[in-house]
Amino acid sequence: MYYFVYLCTSTDKYLIIMKHLYFLLTAIIGFIFNTSCSSPKAETGKSSIITVTIEPLRYFTEAIAGDKFDVVSMVPDGSSPETYDPTPQQLVALAQSQAYFQIGHIGFEQTWIQRLQANTPHLPFYDMSENVPLMEGTCHETHQHNHDHDVDPHIWNSTKNAEIIVKNIYHALCQLDSIHQAYYAHRLDSVTALIRETEQQMQTLMKDADRTFLIYHPALTYFARDYNLQQISIENNGKEPTPAHLQSLIRTSKENKARVIFVQQEFDQRNAETIAKELNVSVVPIHPLSYNWQAEMIKIARALNHNLKTE
Repeated sequence: MYYFVYLCTSTDKYLIIMKHLYFLLTAIIGFIFNTSCSSPKAETGKSSIITVTIEPLRYFTEAIAGDKFDVVSMVPDGSSPETYDPTPQQLVALAQSQAYFQIGHIGFEQTWIQRLQANTPHLPFYDMSENVPLMEGTCHETHQHNHDHDVDPHIWNSTKNAEIIVKNIYHALCQLDSIHQAYYAHRLDSVTALIRETEQQMQTLMKDADRTFLIYHPALTYFARDYNLQQISIENNGKEPTPAHLQSLIRTSKENKARVIFVQQEFDQRNAETIAKELNVSVVPIHPLSYNWQAEMIKIARALNHNLKTE
């Protein structure tokens, strides 16, 4: 009888122990499964997320980050960084990023960066305009957002600036993920070679380029600096031009033999078309905020080359 009681007691203890082990193993497996399913690496095969302000910056960041990070833009393609406000979903998603890369002084950043930093105090912010020779802007205010102290924020529309930007991205990535520094260095070399190849193509095209061009919103200030061009803005201090201003633009354009009017897709083309009819020149749609940075730079240079037919 004692043997039976002992046997029952031993069996009960064994069952209890096995039951606890079962629940423990189930919990561990569940934790591992849930963690792997919710992590960016499980979903995308990449280690983490970096948020950037605009699509051209996403282009450069992805070129160096490769498969080590997912890169998402705060201002989506087709939206203006001068008027865009982030969605609640974007504000929540930002907290899951490992870092925020800003282009420097664009309207969205002037309005939102401090708020984003306050909402995500754990998140490092990196300014990709560091060491870029900044130029004075020709527009002081555009729609809802202000540019920073008359600084022209469109720094990416320049091959010279692009080389500085990608170096800033490289240094930021090495701070975030020093283990893969050699990987980022190799990709930095590749994207730098691409930028220099783009510059060579630009130099060839700009040999026969018009020296003056009109543009609705003055986003090509650094581009004009690089090739010693005159940019005439249709916008007047970030506002629609008055009839008197339009007449002044027409006179200046005739004097300087401007042949092309660039218009970004996020702006109204009516005033540009009015000037184009008066001057008998071409309106060329451009998209400086495009992810396809290289193609857009070449497109602008081709439009200015007076030996090539305007597309």
